[in-house]
Amino acid sequence: MSALPAGPGMPPPPLRAPLYLVDASLYVFRAWHSMPDEFQDQQGWPTNAVHGFARFLLDLLERERPANIAIAFDEALDSCFRHRIYAAYKANRDPAPDALRRQFAHCKALCTALGLAVLAHHEYEADDLIGSALHARRDAGMRGVIISADKDLSQLLFEHDEQWDYARNQRWGMAGVKARHGVHAHQIADYLALCGDAVDNIPGVTGVGAKSAAVLLAHFGSLDVLYERLDEVPFLRLRGAAQMAVRLREQREHALLWRQLTTIALDAPLEGAAADFSRGVADAQMLQGLCDALRFGPLTRRRLFAAAGLSDSSSVASEFA
Repeated sequence: MSALPAGPGMPPPPLRAPLYLVDASLYVFRAWHSMPDEFQDQQGWPTNAVHGFARFLLDLLERERPANIAIAFDEALDSCFRHRIYAAYKANRDPAPDALRRQFAHCKALCTALGLAVLAHHEYEADDLIGSALHARRDAGMRGVIISADKDLSQLLFEHDEQWDYARNQRWGMAGVKARHGVHAHQIADYLALCGDAVDNIPGVTGVGAKSAAVLLAHFGSLDVLYERLDEVPFLRLRGAAQMAVRLREQREHALLWRQLTTIALDAPLEGAAADFSRGVADAQMLQGLCDALRFGPLTRRRLFAAAGLSDSSSVASEFA
């Protein structure tokens, strides 16, 4: 429920505390593809993705100084509950090479060493963990700041939330989703069920493209209402509307299946994190060990220890010598 406006002489309602929710996998993959392959750990394995992710994470922590933050990783690459529903889910993606899998583990360890809440589960994707964390904290008066460019995550936005494409420095709230995607935030899952999502290998309904899906949802409001009033579709001002109605009728079960895949779960287990995802105490010895193993330079080391609220890494090294 929205807060009532403050009356004359009344103090304004308190601002909702932000909960920063980071789609880590997006930024690890981006670093893997964009950073030069010139960084190696002590064993000779590449670390370009870790270095790129560390730079992104440090920039975020230094810029925002978040008190409540969770970093969500994808561990359910081939074991997610969606694979049980639809075996071909994300089947168009090549498996991650060992060199990248190692770096994902290093990125998770780095977040843990910094005292940040890490969310990962073998049956749920990062989107589900982000959605579940935000859902869990809304009743406590927090608002979400979702750091990701992924359009799927826009379905989570409520009135006070925002999504942040960090690389492009673009932010939008619930009201800004329609301008970006052609439908409202609460319609994103239905929209993707209708027009499909090639990135996740979700076919959608044959012959229904992005514009047609947006027109259908603008008229009917939801996939459920569309199917309740399917007889109206042939009379819409939509090219090929009659044939579209036939395909929608024929592929009803598929459309409902696709919506199961495109809907973000809000009940994923959130294990091992503080209830409010507040920043914990950093692990100086673990952080020092990672800096050594990953061969971070002196500037990155100083920034990491400063972000963790720890003393300079050189003094930590002598302490544990």
